[in-house]
Parts: sequence; structure tokens; C-alpha cells
Amino acid sequence: MQIGEIIRNYRKRLNMTQEEMANCLGVTAPAVNKWENSNSLPDIMLLAPIARLLNISLDTLLSFEEELTDEEINHIIHEMDSKLKNEPYEEVFQWAKGTIEQYPNCEPLILQLAMILDASRLAKDIPDSEKYEGYIKDWYLRALGSEDEDIRYRAADSLFGFYLRKGQYENAEEYLKYLSNQDPERKRKQAFIYSKTNRVYEAYRAYEELLFSGYQMMSMVFQSIYVMAMQENDRDKAHMLVEKQRELAKVFEMGKYHEASCGLELATAEKDVEATLKTVESMLANVDKICDFTKSHLYEHMEFKEPEETFVKELYKNLLTNFKDEETFSYMKENKRWQEFIERR
Repeated sequence: MQIGEIIRNYRKRLNMTQEEMANCLGVTAPAVNKWENSNSLPDIMLLAPIARLLNISLDTLLSFEEELTDEEINHIIHEMDSKLKNEPYEEVFQWAKGTIEQYPNCEPLILQLAMILDASRLAKDIPDSEKYEGYIKDWYLRALGSEDEDIRYRAADSLFGFYLRKGQYENAEEYLKYLSNQDPERKRKQAFIYSKTNRVYEAYRAYEELLFSGYQMMSMVFQSIYVMAMQENDRDKAHMLVEKQRELAKVFEMGKYHEASCGLELATAEKDVEATLKTVESMLANVDKICDFTKSHLYEHMEFKEPEETFVKELYKNLLTNFKDEETFSYMKENKRWQEFIERR
């Protein structure tokens, strides 16, 4: 974008006429018109007053090509990749620095150049690489101020890694606040910072919370894939997925009830008498252990609410009511062992 276009765009944003701008700057309205039509350039002494009047920085005012397309950015990145393979790091760094000076407001470009230069100096073990750190950190910080959430996130993540490598854990922790609370990576990184700053209990708890939420997420994913397999009548895959859910519950020490219950739906769908009987027996026998994961050493630093006695009794009662449903378990009516088992309860 030419300087004249920048002046016209920002003047109009302020609802300012060319004549009003001219009066503020002590020039004529035709002079402003010539700037905006790229017929002439403002005197160098007027650049700072123009920037102040338009409420923009000199960088913005002088950025002749402030906006780049994704294609143009990719072209620059490919060019730098090629240079890094064939030219000394110092020369490539100076080239990148000049490119950033040419496009001082193109945040995606600044961030990508900084990340590539940062990674390259570490991978190639560049001599005196510390002398580049100040520039790279400043470019990360510029990207951190972006209005684009994705750019802010990536810049914060880069700054986290920047300080982590230097062992400056408190500085690294500062940038975690820019990451989403819903992002498991934030919790993992926070746990690592805890472990490095003598907050051992907090580190254990954060890691354990990741394990617990990880189990829940993986269990739901397995169940969703299982549903798809059943819809496609792929029973072999369905059996494999149920077994994986059982193994998952075992690995994460969720307890016998959870290991058994994942197989009930498939056993019912296939009207498998033996599998149904075995599953139901195990579920009822272990219903009082449904919260046994709260006693696992895997989660010993987490705080769980103790289940009320009525909860287990009510769950047992509801399960038994469901198992006695003649429509759902009609295929079990002729099985004597099933009848005896249900009647005993």
C-alpha cells in the first residue's frame, strides 16, 4: 500500500476532510490531494505530524506494502528456507531483518520468520547465537500483540519455549496465560513448570488431571468409533474396540465395573447369552467399586467427592430394573442361570 493510500484511508476513518487535514498541518488542500493520489510525497519533516494527526505509528505510515497475501508470505518463507540451506546464517538473518523492516505490520510473516530463524539457530548450533535472541524475542512480542487469536497463541507458545530453553521458568510461565484453558497442552506445560520450580504437589496433580481427562476423552472416542462400526455392521471391529475400551479402563485403573460395563451394549446387540451373563454378573458384583479409581495411586493428588451411600444403592437398583426388562433381554428368558441370577436379586 502506498503512503498516499494510507493517508487517505486513515483520514477517512477519522471523518476528516482534505482541507481540515491541510489546516492542521499548515499545508494546502491540493498538497494533501497530491499525496493521496501519489503525485507527490509529504516533506520528511511532516511525517511525524501526519502520523500523530492520523493516530498511527510511523511504521504504519511508511509501510508501503503492509498487507501481504498468504501466497506472498509463503513465497518469502520458501525463499528464506532456500537461503538457509545455501547461505551463512548471518546473511540470512540480515535479509530476514530487512524483510521485516519492509513489512513491519505483517504479523503472520514476522512470526513465521522469527520461528524459522529461532529453530534454525538451535538446530545448526550457530556460533554466538545469543546475539540474535533479542531480535527474535522482540519479533515474538510484536506478534503477541496481534488481534488474531491464532497468531497470539503461536507467539505465546514460542515465547514459552524461548524462555524454557534458557531455564527461565517464571518468564516462561507468564506466557501460558495466553493459551486456552481448554488446551491440554497448557496444563501439561504448566505441570512441567511446576516440576521445575519445586511445586511438586501441584505438578503431580496437574499431570494426574491430564491422565484422568485423557481417559475420559479416549473412552468417548472409542465409543464413537464403536457406534460407527456397528452402523456399518462391522462386528469384528466392534469387538476389537470393546476390548480396547476394556484395556483402557484397566490401564487407567478405573476399576472392575468400568472394565466390564463397556461390553454390555455389544453383548445385547448380538444377543450373546454367555457374554451378557458374564458382563451383568461382573457389573452387579462390582457396582460398589464404581468409584475405585479415586483410590488409585495414579490419582492420589487429585481430590474427588466421596459418593454417597445412596448413590451406589440407587445405581444397583436401576441396573437390576434394566436387566429385568423383558423386551431388551428377551433372548435371556430361556437361560436358567440368568433366571436364577436375576431372581436372587
